[in-house]
Amino acid sequence: MRWYWDMIHWLEDHQADCVYKKYLGVECPGCGMQRAFILLLKGNILESILTYPALIPLIIMFVYLILHLFFKFKYGSRILLYLFVFNAAIIVLFYVYKMLQH
Repeated sequence: MRWYWDMIHWLEDHQADCVYKKYLGVECPGCGMQRAFILLLKGNILESILTYPALIPLIIMFVYLILHLFFKFKYGSRILLYLFVFNAAIIVLFYVYKMLQH
């Protein structure tokens, strides 16, 4: 289990800088995703959701996509479309919320 915590510490130490924030001074719609992912790995689910609400739905969407590629679900493409729209809406709404807060 030590390797797990070593991986989390490595991820914390090697987070990528946001290019938008670095050069434009404005957060991008993906800002906070890395922090939320690390919080999720640490087991802080609520804090992860508050940091970046779209992370868990995005993970669910990608897992479903991989399963659909292997098992060819009957309505898989339609469900993926709905998941994509749902995720896009969360990302846009949260981004607008963040911009109005600053």
